[in-house]
Amino acid sequence: MTRRVTVVSLLTALFAALLVPHASAAPTYRNYVSLGDSFVSGPFIPLQRLDPLSCFKSTQNYPSVLAKRLGIANFTDISCGGAQTEDMAGVQSGIPGQSVTQFSALKPDTDLVTVSIGGNDIGFSDIILTCAGKSISDPNGAPCKANFGDSLGQRVDATASKVAAVLQGIKQRSPKAKIVVVGYLRILPSSGGCWPIVPIAKGDVPFLDNVQQQLNGMLGAQAKAAGATFVNPYDISSGRDTCAAPWDKWVEGIIPTSLAFPVHPNAKGMAAVGKQVAAALAGTELSGV
Repeated sequence: MTRRVTVVSLLTALFAALLVPHASAAPTYRNYVSLGDSFVSGPFIPLQRLDPLSCFKSTQNYPSVLAKRLGIANFTDISCGGAQTEDMAGVQSGIPGQSVTQFSALKPDTDLVTVSIGGNDIGFSDIILTCAGKSISDPNGAPCKANFGDSLGQRVDATASKVAAVLQGIKQRSPKAKIVVVGYLRILPSSGGCWPIVPIAKGDVPFLDNVQQQLNGMLGAQAKAAGATFVNPYDISSGRDTCAAPWDKWVEGIIPTSLAFPVHPNAKGMAAVGKQVAAALAGTELSGV
């Protein structure tokens, strides 16, 4: 009797296994291309690559971290410091710069593309320098907000169509590729700040943080419209901004405390973003690193 029950139980389990759909394995990628600006390339983070040196690409940037985590051997990182949306299809001359377009790396068999772009289109460097300078005379006020008003939000809105064109350009050149749009790590806390260590006036901290959220929000909206995946590092970087302790921060301040360009991700920040993108590709959520 016991033997008969065992046989019936095994048959029942077998049929149940056949009827229940198996969970699909995480996709694998063979040909990965990384596009974008200095929040991708990783200026001053060791070791700096020589292809070309004028783009300030690190062997520890998030695309390199991602390629290693996914075991992708055929990996092309054509990101470049200072890049704007126009440099995807056009040559970015000067330093930072390179003699070929970023789109030149895209091939019909490219099956994974990550892209972070738009920060330089809204004038990232100009904003930081202007706001830092104006904070000296009014550290507790909001001189940067008074200077720019609504213009930064308008810059974000004006960049949306340019990002849409970049995503369309990727799809045209690599129609089979999984496209991942990656946002920007949190640069400032939501309020307060840490003037003069990071010379942004107290009232300008929430103003600029809101602009960054608008930028990331726009990138997310354009990714969705294009059928791409959006990964937002802002969501995992609370307490990791330029005002955090040196051992906690993922984005360096005006005076870096680790090897990285000022107001840019350090190696820990890049590692966190690479891990977050890998989790998104595997279909899992990542709330912290």
